[in-house]
Order: sequence, then C-alpha cells, then structure tokens
Amino acid sequence: MENVHPYSLFTDQDIYLFREGNHHKLYEKFGSHSVVVDGIEGVYFSVWAPFAKEVSVIGDFNKWHSETHKLLPRWDESGIWEGFIAGLKWGDVYKYGIRTNKGVLLEKGDPFAVSWEQNLQAGSLVSTTWFEWNDNNWMSERWKKNSLKAPMSVYEIHLGSWMRGTDDPDKFFNYREIAERLVPYIKEMEFTHVEFMPVMEYPYDPSWGYQVTGFFAATSRFGSPQDLMFLINELHNNDIGVLLDWVPSHFPGDANGLHFFDGTFLYEHEDPRKGFHPDWKSYIFNYGRPEVKSFLISNALFWLDRYHADGLRVDAVTSMLHLDYSRNEGEWEPNIYGGNVNLEAKKFLQDFNKAVYKEFPDIITIAEESSDFPMLTKPVYDGGIGFGMKWMMGWMHDTLNYFKEDPIDRKYQHNKLTFGSMYVYNENYMMPLSHDEVVHGKASLIYKMPGDEWQKFANLRALYLYMFTHPGAKLLFMGNEFAQTREWNFTQSLDWHLLDYSVHKGMHDFVKKLNYLYRNETALYENNFSPDGMEWVEANDADNSIYIYLRKGKSEDDVLMVVLNLTPRVFDYKIGVDEGTNWEVILNSDDEQFAGSGVIAEIVDEEDDEWMYKPNAIVLKLPPLSGVILRQKKKEKKAATRKITSVKKSVSEKTIPATAKVETKNKTEKKSLVAKSNPLKTNVVKKNNSHS
Repeated sequence: MENVHPYSLFTDQDIYLFREGNHHKLYEKFGSHSVVVDGIEGVYFSVWAPFAKEVSVIGDFNKWHSETHKLLPRWDESGIWEGFIAGLKWGDVYKYGIRTNKGVLLEKGDPFAVSWEQNLQAGSLVSTTWFEWNDNNWMSERWKKNSLKAPMSVYEIHLGSWMRGTDDPDKFFNYREIAERLVPYIKEMEFTHVEFMPVMEYPYDPSWGYQVTGFFAATSRFGSPQDLMFLINELHNNDIGVLLDWVPSHFPGDANGLHFFDGTFLYEHEDPRKGFHPDWKSYIFNYGRPEVKSFLISNALFWLDRYHADGLRVDAVTSMLHLDYSRNEGEWEPNIYGGNVNLEAKKFLQDFNKAVYKEFPDIITIAEESSDFPMLTKPVYDGGIGFGMKWMMGWMHDTLNYFKEDPIDRKYQHNKLTFGSMYVYNENYMMPLSHDEVVHGKASLIYKMPGDEWQKFANLRALYLYMFTHPGAKLLFMGNEFAQTREWNFTQSLDWHLLDYSVHKGMHDFVKKLNYLYRNETALYENNFSPDGMEWVEANDADNSIYIYLRKGKSEDDVLMVVLNLTPRVFDYKIGVDEGTNWEVILNSDDEQFAGSGVIAEIVDEEDDEWMYKPNAIVLKLPPLSGVILRQKKKEKKAATRKITSVKKSVSEKTIPATAKVETKNKTEKKSLVAKSNPLKTNVVKKNNSHS
C-alpha cells in the first residue's frame, strides 16, 4: 500500500455542523480537491462512510486495486474517511472502494464529484467548478426579476431534445452549441426565464434526469461543468433567468450510486415504508438523519453558488410530504400524531428554504406539489414551508379538462374556469403547462383540443390567452409555443419544421405577443399575488360560455379587460364598465396574423345605463373561440354618449362554419418562415470573454 498523507480540509466546527445537520457548504470539504501539500501537488479525497470496514481510492492510476490507496478514518467518529494522494490531476477517473463490515467490496462514485463519466457504471472525475463569470449586471439586479411583483414567464426545456444536430439527429448539441441557438430564441420569444429539466448527472436517458446519481455534477452528455456555466452566463448576459429542476425526493438503486452506500442504508430509510418509492422504484432520502440533511441542503446551495442558478424548482414535493403517497393501507406508518404527514421531510423543506433564502435572498424556490398541503408558500416563521411559489396543479387539470370538451358541452363545465379564482391567492402560484401533460398517451396540447384544425388552433390560442391573463406566474413546456403536434419524445428534437406552416407560425407569434404584453402591461403582473389584481365582471354566463374579468395594476387607471368567448359563434356582447372609462382592443386571438379567421374584435356601441352592476356599458363584437384583451385608456372623458336600446347579451348568433374558415385559411397558406423565428436559422450569439 502506498502512503496516503493524513491531510484534512475539515475543522472541528465543520464536523460539528455536519453532524448537527447544519453544514450547508459541504462541497467545499467533501469530494476531490486539487491541493498542494508540503510543496507536492495532488488530490485530497474525503467521503462519509461511517459503517465501512475500510475505504480506498481506486482508478486507472492504481489499476483499480483497492489495497493501493487506502483512506484514513477520522479520529472524531464522524464516519469520514480522508487522505491526500500525490501526483493525481484533473481528469483522472476514480471511485471509492468501500469494504463493508461483511467483507464485500463496493465500488461507489463520489457523492460530491463535480463531474462523472457518461456510462451506466460511471466513475467520478477529478475536476473543478472554476469559471470566469461576467454576469455581474444580472446578478446585482436579479432580485427585481425574481420579485413577486415582476413578470415571470418560464420556458421549460429538456436539453437533450429541444434541438439536436442538424446533420445527425441522434447527436446532442453541447451546452455551448445550445447557447448559440437558445439565447436568441428566448430573447425573441420574450420569456423571462428558462427552466432546465435536471442537468445533474443521471445514467438512464428515459428518466429525463429525475433519477440522479451525481448530485453535484453537471451531466457530461452536453459537456463540462464550465460549458454549462457558459450557457447560464450567456443567458444572464441577455437578461434571462435560469431555474433548475432539483430532485431531493429520491435516487436510483444503481450500484455506483448512493444506495446501500457503505453496506448499510446510509442515505435512505431502512424501513421500505419510508425508504422505497413504489412508483419510481427508487429510494427515498432519510430526512431525519442530520448528515443527509447537510448533504441535500449543501447540494441546493452548490447550484445556486457555483452555477449562479436563479432558482430551484423542487420535484415531487407531494411524495416527500405524505407518508401514504402512492401506498395502500398497511403499506405506510403514521407519524407520531397518527397523521400522514412526513414530519421529517416537512422540517427538511423548511430548513432548506430558510438556508437558501438566507444565503441568496434574491433567488426563488418553487414547489411541484399537487395536493392542498397548506401554507407551502408562507414564511417558516408563520408555520409555512417557505417556498417562493407553488405549481398550480388544480388550475392546470381544470383548465385542460374544460378545453377538451366540445364547445356545445362547455356550459356544463363552466365553473372549471372560475373555480381557480376561489383559491388563487391562498398561495403564490405558478401556472404550469409542463412536460408531464404531453407524454404517456396524454397527447400534445394541440391534440387535446376538440374540433377540426381551425377549432383546435383557435381553442389553444384562447387557452394561452386565458393562462397569460390569469393571476400567477407562467410556465410553458418547449414545443407548446408553436403547437407541436406529436407527444414529447425525449429521444428526438422538437419538430421545428412545423414553423413552415402558417397555423404553427401563427401560434408561435401569438405566444410571442402574449409574452410581450405580459412583460409590458403592469396590470398583468403587479398584483399577481394580491386579491387587488383581479375582478370578475361576468363569471356566470354558462349558456354562452363567456368569461369577463379585469386585471389591475397598482394605479387605479391601470386596468385591462379580458373577454373569453369559448364557443365558435360571433357575438355582439354587452359588457358593464365603470363610469368614465374608455377602452381599446389590444389583442384578439382570432386575428389573421395568428392564423385566426380574421373576425375583428371591436366596440360597436356604448351606452350609459347600468349593466352587470356597472354604471355604463359597451357592446363588443366577439370573434369565435377567442380571447380578447382591452386596455382602459387613461382617464379620457368622452364628449358624449349615444343612448341606444337595451342590447341582449347575444345579439347575433352568426356562426362561422369551421370548413369555411379552413378554406379561407388555406387560400392564404404560405410555407414560408421568417428566419428569426426558427432557432435552426438564428445568428450565433456573441461570445463573451468567459473561459474555462
């Protein structure tokens, strides 16, 4: 055995905090670190394996012999093994050879490695997270971008299938090549943030990244840690925030991963009722073990610190908080109070949120949580869990179920679109139309819509307008912005060629316009999380499937009106308005520029008698299957109002036949594509001086 120098990065305070569950920067201590000891260059290794009989470092440098470089156990009973090996360098592949108390030799990847090989039995790499950032302007101002009073429109991306090689469809673009295409596309589409599905190292492509083995490693599928940092740096320098999916809920049973790490259930619960996930066939972290809590919170801070992430979307929070999640009676154990809440997981999430917001108060944490667990986004000091936002899963399901209905039957489901306003201010909500809704036989969003081609596209445009004018932040999965027709397939690029067709190009331009209005109309975001931000004008006209509501900013004359006509009829519809108001149409989802039928939404009359509990009224021509946004002009008094006879809610019931619309549309069909609308044809983003 070669001599392993008894070098250590740990102080007594480090050990104390680690064992208390309060060390939040373990990545500065554990793992592999290039150091100089007594003038000799080499690598320091440390790993937590308290029940191991012995631990060694194995790799190509010692022909994978476990007897060559044995680590030394610390004297303080912390369970940490450590040591310095001279002569090793960046890029060397290694694992820990862990001899269990039963004499079995396990070969494990480094839980704190910042880079891994790309194969099922992947080894860890001696590497670094050094990078020359130049995103100071963004970092100093991002508190404004992540504020609850700012617009947040998120584009959710799976990096492996957003776009693939133009010459070889099976080839991944690397992080830097993605930056060249993604950054100008996001800028053009005017999303405020991107959200990357997990970029932490994972061995199995069909897991989409949610079965993580290398929690501190950027997946090497797309390049080095510095390549991912370059992508984030470029996004920041183009005023785009970056959210990362984070998975503290479970991990796979891969032989080189965390499972049974030192021959015991170290990171996971030994009791399968708490430690095994029946749906995903994976293992659940032991949130009650202080060292595991230190590991997970350190991991969260690592991505915020070393990668400048602007927020974390926490996956599968519902499964963490509920002991009976996806379990039948007798398959779970109640907590000490007889309930189904995992109290250890609840405390962990509270401590996680406190820790990350203390260190980075300008970031955002978002819970993917599908139950009505209370106070997810309330402060911990008030008894809440402390998240910044929560996905509004109820809104998503109700909305999609409504829009799947044939318009003739929507009157029976009318309250599905109004019910969300009853609880929208209980939490700080983000409204997701995520990857989960376009896989596993659920169909793409466009094919969830009923009717012929024209009706499908009209319905989806109306849905998007409803989404972008509803209180809350927004999230749209890639491909939905141009109405991808097939379900998402993680093995293929998005169908960018669809932008050659006017209906898809129209949808693409419509989402771009919605993002523009959302970012520039303060009424749509200033009061996103306040009851002052929305007022129903008409919520009960089920027979006509009409919805009318106001969105309001801080100023009393900063008001938008939204009118949804969710049947394929043209209406002249009488709407109550406040005295002294004056309205103009600023967006019509049926406009020809969005491949609509071209019916003009316009105010055809006004009157000064009370209507809908308002002192005045306007009569608005409503296009079929449409959403219309009107802006209140700034306190301009009309010279006179013309008294007209009372107008019924539905003056005209003219129906535009879907076939006629398709014929009209096809006459003007052009298989042309504006170059800037297709990321395949975008200009290369200007490089900064960052380097690895």
